[in-house]
Amino acid sequence: MTVERHSRRRTRSDGAWAFRPSVLRQYALLADGERGALIGPDGEVAWLCVPRWDSAAVCSELIGGGGVFALTPRDPRRFWGGWYEQGSLIWHSRWVTTDSVIECREALAFPGESGRAVLLRRVRAVEGAAHVRLALEPRADFGREPAGQPRRQDGVWEGRTGPVRWRLTGAADARPRREAYGQPLVWEFDLEQGGRHDIVLELADGPLPSSPPDPYAAWRATEAAWAEGRPALDGAIAPRDAHHAYAVLRGLTSDSGAMVAAATMCLPEQAEGQRNYDYRYAWIRDQCYAGLAAAATGATELVDAATSFVGARLLQDGPALRPAYTVEGDPVPDESILDLPGYPGGADRIGNRAHRQFQLDAFGESLQLLAAAARLDRLDADGVRALSLAVGAIEDRWTEPEAGIWELGPKCWTHSRLACVAGLRAVAALPGSPRRSTRCAALADTILAQTSKEALHPDGYWQRTPDDERTDAALLLPPVRGALPADDPRTRATLHAVSTSLTEDGYVYRYRHSQGALGDAEGAFLLCGFTMALAQHQQGREASAVRYFERNRAACGPPGLFAEEYDTAQRQLRGNLPQAFVHALMLECAVRLGQEPGLHLGTGSVDP
Repeated sequence: MTVERHSRRRTRSDGAWAFRPSVLRQYALLADGERGALIGPDGEVAWLCVPRWDSAAVCSELIGGGGVFALTPRDPRRFWGGWYEQGSLIWHSRWVTTDSVIECREALAFPGESGRAVLLRRVRAVEGAAHVRLALEPRADFGREPAGQPRRQDGVWEGRTGPVRWRLTGAADARPRREAYGQPLVWEFDLEQGGRHDIVLELADGPLPSSPPDPYAAWRATEAAWAEGRPALDGAIAPRDAHHAYAVLRGLTSDSGAMVAAATMCLPEQAEGQRNYDYRYAWIRDQCYAGLAAAATGATELVDAATSFVGARLLQDGPALRPAYTVEGDPVPDESILDLPGYPGGADRIGNRAHRQFQLDAFGESLQLLAAAARLDRLDADGVRALSLAVGAIEDRWTEPEAGIWELGPKCWTHSRLACVAGLRAVAALPGSPRRSTRCAALADTILAQTSKEALHPDGYWQRTPDDERTDAALLLPPVRGALPADDPRTRATLHAVSTSLTEDGYVYRYRHSQGALGDAEGAFLLCGFTMALAQHQQGREASAVRYFERNRAACGPPGLFAEEYDTAQRQLRGNLPQAFVHALMLECAVRLGQEPGLHLGTGSVDP
């Protein structure tokens, strides 16, 4: 497929206010459902798209673009760290300088508005006097739009960059300063020990409200909103991390119900490799994983969001369901290139060609989600119609070649067929329609029988396709979802094959690319690591399940965010951040591993 290249001049970030990219484990996420910001270790907003997830960025230092909003100590810092308030994406940056300890509490006002971002930052001098520097110069279109001349009225700064309007409160004494980078607003201020100061930045694609937000009211509303949606997670192991994973999923989920796969784009999965993608869209599969994880917790907010969005897409497109959509439910744009330097070792692609693929497993995952919603009595009439459409699509298309979970070339991928078997069996088990149950059970038996005939290796394990004898870690998940029993010889043989050929030191790889070492072609896949934990738990091997769980949940940095892959040799995150489906499987693991193997939630019904 041809990738369009933009002809606009490359933006440089080489001035005094340019913050060089840090290793991914050092970035924290702020998110409000409609957009997300990455905060770097120096207090810089390295990434922020406005007004929506897939809009052009106004701060894009992460991939070599322009735009800056930083609150950073003026004194040399010796140590950096931070933490999230439990069950929220309210982050505390913490710096230890030569003479002081400074903290900055920061969040995007939650829940977010569709057209306006409100970034809250509260600086506090914990020990000693705080000497802080503010710099602000948002630049739209990934830094290619000039910031324009800011103006001040009644102590409030306003400006415009391209289509984005901004307003800054709490920095009346800031002044424009000419730098090699541009002309940012700069303010250097001091706080006595125990003092604190609020800064609020608004950005919107339309007119701003007549008055700036009151920071105290905005903080209270944000705290209350995060607390209101927090599940109990009684019995979960690693409850603090489980709450954090749930908060990440909430933060990535729009009011439309769509959950983006990640907040970022272009971050490399392998240095100087070709796997650099734009994940700021809603993948049907990822949405289903998140909904199933939420269903395991018994919390219904994310179940309803996932069911609503996935169901609407099935009603909209039926058997032509796309793998991914924008959060508004529109087609994802094709790939193009921004002509930016990109994150070190990466590229600068925008858009994603996967939306043109046919991925059979999306229908199976959708059925699993809709059945879980029904067991929680959360499936409405539209959901029931969507369920019927998904069953019909599988009937019509299950023999067609397709791209599969890893979005590769069109083949008859075994995982996709087994995912459909799991979804059909989940629907067949629902009360309310004997005719539908019989239809789904029969179709599941037909697909399983044909797949066993074509894709069962002589050694008894599932192979990737009828003509590819390798195993694949994705094949661990369908039995966990109910495609086959835990004691089925095919389930156990596949678990053994993956364990012996695709694992290393507690990490799991997707599949073997060549005869070389597992880590040569790509990093360990954290989704597969948590799937392995679920598969071991299903077998009643609790010690092994916890080992995989603990190994993979440690593959993050201080903010506790997971990327798609983990470079075990360099102990670095690889890929876009945060990767939603990894957080979903981590959450589900934390809940399931605290339960007896095979325990399911709810028994609701679906009317015929």
